[in-house]
This record gives sequence, structure tokens and C-alpha cells, in this order.
Amino acid sequence: MKATDKGLKRILKAFGYSYQGLKAVIKSEAAFRQELVLCAVLSVVAFCLPVTLVTKLSLINSLIIILLAELINTAIETVIDRISAEYHELSKKAKDIGSLVVLLAFIYTSIFWLTTLYGIF
Repeated sequence: MKATDKGLKRILKAFGYSYQGLKAVIKSEAAFRQELVLCAVLSVVAFCLPVTLVTKLSLINSLIIILLAELINTAIETVIDRISAEYHELSKKAKDIGSLVVLLAFIYTSIFWLTTLYGIF
């Protein structure tokens, strides 16, 4: 499916598709909603910490990595479920790898936050 729109029209349509994706993931994915709340709360915490602006932004960026990982995982799971509801070892492998991406994002973010907090207190 080749895009026929060019320039600003293409960009505006892309924003529309992204908005539709956001609505869909918020509506259907409890994990994403929970992570979104966690990221919102911790973003406020980050701005209250006595650290440099760069560190605050880095803390928030680490939270965004969790959201990105969850979106990738959800996309993988959606495509696999679209292909077939039947069990297949490769489908399981793809879903497990997607789950691993989310876990690694949480581990990275946790380590970054803990080392930053350790440096403060």
C-alpha cells in the first residue's frame, strides 16, 4: 500500500494515524494505561528532584522508553493475533521477545532512577 499524499497533507494524515493508534492502545491495553499513569506520576517526581535539568529530562526519557517498549510489544502481539489464534512456536517466540523488550526497558529505567536517587540521598 503506497502512500499517495505528499508534503503537509501526508504529515497531517500521519498525525491522525498516530492519534488513532493512541486511542486504540489506551482503549485496549491495560498495561499501557498503567505504565502511562506511572510515567506521568514519575515525571512530576523527576521535576521535583534536586538535580540538573538534563538529569530531570534523562529520567523522563527513561520512562518514555518503557512506553515505547510497550507499544512495540503490543504491535507484535496484535500482528501475531491477526495472523492466527492457533498456538505456534514462532508466535510464542515473537510474543516472548516483545515481552522481554518491555522487561529490559523496566530494568534500564529502574537502574537509572535508583542510581540517580542514590546520588541524591
